Amino acid sequence: MRYNQKIVLKNGKEALLRNGDTADGAVVYDIFNATHEETDYLLSYSDENTFGPEQEAKFLEEKAKSPDEIEIVALIDEKVVGLAGIESVGKKYKIKHRADFGISILKEYWGLGLGKALTKACIACAKEAGYTQLELNVVAENEAAMSLYRSLGFVEFGRNPKGFNSRISGYQELVYMLLEL
Repeated sequence: MRYNQKIVLKNGKEALLRNGDTADGAVVYDIFNATHEETDYLLSYSDENTFGPEQEAKFLEEKAKSPDEIEIVALIDEKVVGLAGIESVGKKYKIKHRADFGISILKEYWGLGLGKALTKACIACAKEAGYTQLELNVVAENEAAMSLYRSLGFVEFGRNPKGFNSRISGYQELVYMLLEL
């Protein structure tokens, strides 16, 4: 699946949203680790990353060749500052209509509209791939993310009061959200 779009952010700067590719492996590896160190709202900690730059490059190559999955990188001034993607929940008939969505952006670029643009890009890709449902998990106290997802039509369908066990704050409630495409 391919994606390539330029957008203008709230600060007037231009950002490029495009497929990650093998040449981005090392920088995407670094961005993944940096974003996972900056917030306690993501699934894992940087020290739990089992990928190295080479595995990241291979992952990006596989996503670029996939007809129904994608990993998008966001660049500002030719610097990767965020990542977002969709993955199939599974290939079996009963679940092949569903995709998972994930996103991470370097903290210094929060609040510029990049999260909304990346989310919209992934929604468009999910529709193009033929999915009828896009799903995500979000930490309940992450009000900015919850507000963004609701503004784009995602609805809550459940909660897990001990969904994450944070090293910093203990248990975190996870909100399960979905968007019917």
